[in-house]
Amino acid sequence: MWPVRYVAGMPDTDLNITLGVEEEFFLIDPESRDLIADPDPAIFETCERASGPHTVVHEFLRSQIETNTKVCANFTDLRQALTETRRIVIDAARQHKAAVIASSTHPFADWRVQLPTPKERYQRLAITLQEIRSLLVGSMHIHAGFGDPDSRIRVMTALRPHLPLLNALSASSPFSSGRETGFKSYRLNLLSVMPRFGLPPALASRRDYESLLDGYQSLKFIDDGSELWWDLRPSSKYPTIELRICDICTSLDDALAVAAVYASLVRKLLRQDADNALPPEPATGLIAENRWLAARYGVLAFFGDVAAGGRIDINDHLSALVEDLAEDAQALGCEAELRHSLTIIREGTGADRQLDYFRLRRLEGDSIGQALRSVTDLIIRETMDGT
Repeated sequence: MWPVRYVAGMPDTDLNITLGVEEEFFLIDPESRDLIADPDPAIFETCERASGPHTVVHEFLRSQIETNTKVCANFTDLRQALTETRRIVIDAARQHKAAVIASSTHPFADWRVQLPTPKERYQRLAITLQEIRSLLVGSMHIHAGFGDPDSRIRVMTALRPHLPLLNALSASSPFSSGRETGFKSYRLNLLSVMPRFGLPPALASRRDYESLLDGYQSLKFIDDGSELWWDLRPSSKYPTIELRICDICTSLDDALAVAAVYASLVRKLLRQDADNALPPEPATGLIAENRWLAARYGVLAFFGDVAAGGRIDINDHLSALVEDLAEDAQALGCEAELRHSLTIIREGTGADRQLDYFRLRRLEGDSIGQALRSVTDLIIRETMDGT
């Protein structure tokens, strides 16, 4: 994805953070609004020619396309990079009579007709995981490069209580196979059938991580760290911590807001780590409860308050966090993006907008099928907005 930034000997107190974002899109037939099970290879070829410092690659299913931004040193770079990568795939798809959606599930597509990409790694996964085509999902992964190997592990562990919030802010998967699922991020439910998925364990050092990795490898469970599909993990290729719990945001501004919350949290925790003042670690089971609430209710969730006890409205929780992260957001140049996270709470996520529009179309007389196609049109428009 992007080159190594960490230099051996970099002090723990260095607060520089680099960012990169991976987004997994679906390719859509503009007439039927269904997925294109076997899209024109020229779409990918056009993307590759236009990608410049970014990369565009195949995903497990042929109906998907993944973009990877260049390494970004600040949020001005990140906004430009995300705008460019979205524009690349949208323009390439349009040239070849297709459309693109940034949504973690398609409103009505049938997974049974999807075709895997002919790649050895994907073929091996299909044999191991069996009906992996049913995992008809896309994601957004955010890489943050910072610190040294040990500080990255300590900050990763300290980030775990914040994963439910980051999932709730990104939610874009309320539909699956033509039905309302009752969840805002149903993607997490679909992926839960995979091994080594979900919350990462609480680790204290790089040695802890490598010991666990060695254990998996010695038992022949995995080949390398890329097969640890945790919500948050050390990258197996780069000196980064990779946030993986998020749905892909339909809105570019929403994606940047999630990145701002993540980066600001990283910087704050990195400062605390340098002072040996990281907060106490909640029980993994309590974080898991909040994770389920985030996937179920999104920005309408009432989280368990692991610090004070009882329940707390997600709006109150985020408002306090935004104030707490103000210094770090200012240092990173993402104050406006961080504040936009509060707008997501007030106005809803991509999942909320999909559900609202579906229900409106049904009230106005559309059949379920017509309403779902209209929702797909809405996602196409939101994916294009700002690019």
